[in-house]
Amino acid sequence: MEFDFLPKLPKSNLDDRTFKDLVDECVLRIPRYCPEWTNYNPSDPGITLIELFAWLTDQMLLRFNQVPKRNYITFLELLGVRLQAPAPAMSDITFYLSAALPDTYTIPAGVEVATVRTETEEAIAFSTDRPLIIDKPQIRHFLSAQTTEATPTILRDRFTNIWSQSPDDNWYGRELAFFDEQPQPGNSFYLVIDGACQCEGNVLALQFKGEAATSTGINPDAPPRRWEAWNGIEWVSVLLQESDDSTKGFSFSELAAQGANPLQGADVVLHLPQSWPVTTFTAFQGRWLRCVYTTPQPNQPGFSCSPRIVGLSVRSIGGTVGASQSELIYDEILGESEGTPGQTFQLQQFPVLNRREGEHIEILPPGSLSSQIWYEVSDFADSGPLDRHYTIDSRTGLVQFGPLIREPAQIQQQTEWRRGMGSGDWGLGTINSQSLLPNAQELERQYGAVPPRGAVIRMVAYRTGGGRKGNVQRGTITVAKTAVPYVARVINHTPARNGADAESLEDAVIRVPAMLRTRDRAVTPEDFEVLTLQAGSGAVARVRCLPPNSTKEAGTVRLLVVPAANTDAITRGEGIEPELLSLTPQLRNQILAYLDERRLLGIQVKLQAPEYVGVAVQTEVALEPEFNHPASQQEILGKLRVALYRFLNPITGGHDGKGWPFGRPVYPSDIVTLFQKFPAVRYLGVVQLFELRYIRDNWVRSLPQNPVIDPGSLGLICSWQNTRLRSGHVVNLIQ
Repeated sequence: MEFDFLPKLPKSNLDDRTFKDLVDECVLRIPRYCPEWTNYNPSDPGITLIELFAWLTDQMLLRFNQVPKRNYITFLELLGVRLQAPAPAMSDITFYLSAALPDTYTIPAGVEVATVRTETEEAIAFSTDRPLIIDKPQIRHFLSAQTTEATPTILRDRFTNIWSQSPDDNWYGRELAFFDEQPQPGNSFYLVIDGACQCEGNVLALQFKGEAATSTGINPDAPPRRWEAWNGIEWVSVLLQESDDSTKGFSFSELAAQGANPLQGADVVLHLPQSWPVTTFTAFQGRWLRCVYTTPQPNQPGFSCSPRIVGLSVRSIGGTVGASQSELIYDEILGESEGTPGQTFQLQQFPVLNRREGEHIEILPPGSLSSQIWYEVSDFADSGPLDRHYTIDSRTGLVQFGPLIREPAQIQQQTEWRRGMGSGDWGLGTINSQSLLPNAQELERQYGAVPPRGAVIRMVAYRTGGGRKGNVQRGTITVAKTAVPYVARVINHTPARNGADAESLEDAVIRVPAMLRTRDRAVTPEDFEVLTLQAGSGAVARVRCLPPNSTKEAGTVRLLVVPAANTDAITRGEGIEPELLSLTPQLRNQILAYLDERRLLGIQVKLQAPEYVGVAVQTEVALEPEFNHPASQQEILGKLRVALYRFLNPITGGHDGKGWPFGRPVYPSDIVTLFQKFPAVRYLGVVQLFELRYIRDNWVRSLPQNPVIDPGSLGLICSWQNTRLRSGHVVNLIQ
């Protein structure tokens, strides 16, 4: 029996030899087994027998190819297993306004931006996931503190009775010092923005006005200060690059060099986090910014005196919003219904991304002026004949309406009879031997309603896209495909991440046993790991469920999540950028929402990123004499570096290539074993391993260690190298 409503999965042949291949193979074996046989013409009786047996073998292979893998795939179809569609890459897009606006401005959701199209590569489109509100911020408090605390407890109000606020919300007054008269590292000042202003994700320009430029003793090109914002959990850096600080660390040296007056003001551009909640510290409430006087870099001076200003104002010049690699399609007509069960329609664009609110099918019955909203389901198992349900295969874009299933009445009668036997009810007078006789009567059951004949079927909206190609680098999304008023330019300051290709058949075969074991509920640690991978839809590379640290954590499940990252840079001899391995708020919320529906009542789930440990390898390599050529040496050194980046990697590392094991240390013998696989390597010199810790956008390098990390640690080994962080491997030749 053919079930047209089941998902169609690709099937492979176990033996792909054809009739001609079998005949040719037999003819090639003749000289070995029958050297006296020299006539290979088709008229020879022996060739006729070969062709006969080749035909019989071909028929046998035809049946053989249907088992066992083919049957296994058919079982997956019966279970309703579908291959997962590609996962879209996520990125944060910053919109810069041509000028600050007097009123609140909203950039709607669905604005399309893209990379630059070249002669060899198509443009990759992204769409914003939510509206971006660019508000008009207002400074309510200017506070200072002598020490830097995670939760400020002692704050001094600097505005009261000293400064005044103008009608245009600018603050001015007599000279005001930021820090102590003799500044010490840890001195800080806080700016509290009015909580009524919706400035989350905005790009703020703080304008500071100073008196005639006076030396503060610092190096303007390396000012010892740090700008941060409170995101509700921790203080995060909001100064994107040093060029965004036109005050040069409040020294106004650039204005002085240009012959301008500091009273004109200079801007500090801050990119606020998308989560910037209203918070209360001590007696002050609002959205918090702070500037911290940090310890100067080595051989750099600190503040000899506190900077002073006479005016302060703030304005929004743009904003940042999350976007996914997708293209939005509206109001696509799928066709007209024939009024028959099990109809299928094809979407023009596929694969189709996970549907959001407002992305559904509407059906306009003939003669009606209002359309009906139909609802998508994963399958028709629980759909009744009046339920307006349909399914969509995200990978192929195939839309399916409810099928009609015909079953012999005998099946239902036998089921009822067995049910009565199982319950001990032997007094069922309606069930007798005569009723179990085969008959031609059939039962029909409609799963899901059927659109009426002549009804117009319309897909209101859907998104297409996804794949690893969306994991573009920073600064590449610069083209606005949708015209937005007042927007001067767009750019992505962080690389896109979490894009994944469609699931292969081999991956689905491995996934199904775990799916059947978990039964879509999270109880054991293995259940949480499997369901977390499913929740990521390709955006999660690895996950580890940790045991509770103490009895106080009873009822808490801790999960270490390694996001999927683009590893194409490894082939160029570069490591993964640290930002790509961070757990984004979007991915965190997606996983938690998925697990909340499947966890036991009372279980609390905590997600966190593993502790990554960078590794620098320094060694000398001696090559075989035949490779004593400059071109060959450079090629081999390049291959060795690529091997190191692939081996010391949380996603592709380890001896099995499935990611470096959690908590496993790195030994020099691991590097020796890796290099011994190259025939050109004769021997190695001393192998030194350096541990790297990534702290506040900087690498901290330790002394040589053996092994690199504590075996009890839950860190992951990772090697790094990119345009900003040159902490790579040193592999030199022994001359």
